Amino acid sequence: MERTLEPEVMDTWAEAIAYDAMDFTAVNTDFAELAIALGPPDTWQDPVKVLDLGTGTARIPILIAQRRPQWQIVAIDLSESMLKVGASNVQAAGCQAQILLEWVDAKQLPYNDAQFDLVIANSIVHHLPDPLPCLRELQRVLKPGGGILLRDLLRPADRETVAALVARIGPEYDAHQAQLFHDSLCAAFTLAEVEAMVQTVGLANVQVYQSSDRHWTIARPWSPEPGGI
Repeated sequence: MERTLEPEVMDTWAEAIAYDAMDFTAVNTDFAELAIALGPPDTWQDPVKVLDLGTGTARIPILIAQRRPQWQIVAIDLSESMLKVGASNVQAAGCQAQILLEWVDAKQLPYNDAQFDLVIANSIVHHLPDPLPCLRELQRVLKPGGGILLRDLLRPADRETVAALVARIGPEYDAHQAQLFHDSLCAAFTLAEVEAMVQTVGLANVQVYQSSDRHWTIARPWSPEPGGI
């Protein structure tokens, strides 16, 4: 099945509200816990700086901040509506001191080279017509030995599999939310395409693997030594 692009930015208020209302608690918690496991250990004395690319409504940074109150997280998105909902979520969780939300394009980061200990992104890659500039920027702002966790949807082989996956998400999702999921599956990349992008950019010492029936993951543990583990 050929890739079908969807809009890079979900910037209407209705889309932001619909996205935030979808129950991703289980997958978000799994992602947050893996991000923590890939980051510096709790015994690390230096300040830990995390960058979340395409944070959406900031659900994942909140989960991380609640588990690692000493970490500082910069969470960016190109959707002002998503960030507005995210700001409410951050305030409700009492995490304003840890999480900085910024309106930033992940393809053109305004941050210094080697600034972050850990860079994470959940479900941003399928929104990008060409993810390579984003991956290169990720590599630039990450410290030598910094941790990486990227996760996104896998594009199914055919339309029938797309329909079957959408049908399994449950009756709690309305027609608009189901359509969002359908469009995201069609805009996603295959595992082979993700592996090719990693090789093109030259991300070293990463694992690229299928992590569920609908997700791929790129992971690299943080290391105090330049070059990673």
